[in-house]
Amino acid sequence: MTKHQSWSADRIPDQAGRVFVVTGANSGLGLETTRAIVRSGGHVILAVRDEAKGRAAAERVGGSTEVRRLDLADLESVRAFAEGVRAEHSRVDVLVNNAGVFAPPRTLSAQGHELQFAANHLGHFALTGLLLDLLAEGEDPRVVTVSSINHRQGRLDFEDLGGERRYSPMGQYNRSKLANAVFGVQLHRRLAAAGSPVRSLLAHPGYAATNIQTGATGGLLKFLFGRLLIPLAQGAEAGALPQLFAATAPEARGGQFIGPGGPGELRGAPAVVKLAPRAAEEEVGRRLWEVSERLTDVRYGLPVG
Repeated sequence: MTKHQSWSADRIPDQAGRVFVVTGANSGLGLETTRAIVRSGGHVILAVRDEAKGRAAAERVGGSTEVRRLDLADLESVRAFAEGVRAEHSRVDVLVNNAGVFAPPRTLSAQGHELQFAANHLGHFALTGLLLDLLAEGEDPRVVTVSSINHRQGRLDFEDLGGERRYSPMGQYNRSKLANAVFGVQLHRRLAAAGSPVRSLLAHPGYAATNIQTGATGGLLKFLFGRLLIPLAQGAEAGALPQLFAATAPEARGGQFIGPGGPGELRGAPAVVKLAPRAAEEEVGRRLWEVSERLTDVRYGLPVG
């Protein structure tokens, strides 16, 4: 594990002139990521489901921002968002795939996909593909996809990705976070094989007290994450450091997974941490990529790494 013990948001280089897209930017990790980037001179497009909350967050943050609606669980909204960004910007320097849904009862997206898999993985897969040409025009362009410690408990059952046969709120969350990790690895391999300047990195926040944890809808999960374990959690500002490091640190490299370097990866300064072996399996990556292209109708045109 390579630790960056002294790294903090104060070490973010000057980001003046750079354009960032941060999903879920109005609260939690996304808000802290936006705040740090704006403080460093960057321009942030706050990609939010609720524009009123997004505008309120932008006012609190100040600096150079814009607010655009994005519902990751609705692929039509993803396409509309990408078209809006394209109409106003000739490039995007960094995309932070941060937003997430945590452990609701089984619910379907606008296109009929299970909500957690749709919002956490499919929406980000589609968004990245639709912005990839703008990213290729960026300066030191990066895609940072936020996974979780829980990806290590996830399983990708390709016969039941949506949990139709068997649904567990936490099990499906773990599956979606594993899908994030597999996607980040596959994107890195394919970008490298294509000779693209865009880099793909993964990050996780450890255990951070954010609204995704405290907003769990199940009674037991709400009590567990919203009350019982909160004293063990670090704040959102600390939880955002791994994705900020992945998005801005000159020493960050494509294909790396950045998480907290403390015990159990629950807290601590950013460090290069290990992925679950299944996240890097070629066959798993190939199958998930093919399924994702089919379900989103977004095709990257990148060679298999």
